[in-house]
Amino acid sequence: MFRLSIIACLLLLSACTTVQPWEKDLLAKPSMALVPDQNESFLDEHVYFSKEASTGGQGVGGGGCGCN
Repeated sequence: MFRLSIIACLLLLSACTTVQPWEKDLLAKPSMALVPDQNESFLDEHVYFSKEASTGGQGVGGGGCGCN
């Protein structure tokens, strides 16, 4: 069992490689971002934190009633 786990680890580590700068071009596109639309993300966060009374520090006033 130990030998099998060592072989599996070696196989997994052999897939690690250095990514060259010219290979990163697709990842640099805005559509590949975790949040592709910043305006939509801002609106979603604003609505969420306006309704959530127990959070703070997001730059919105008011409480859980939704009044800012």
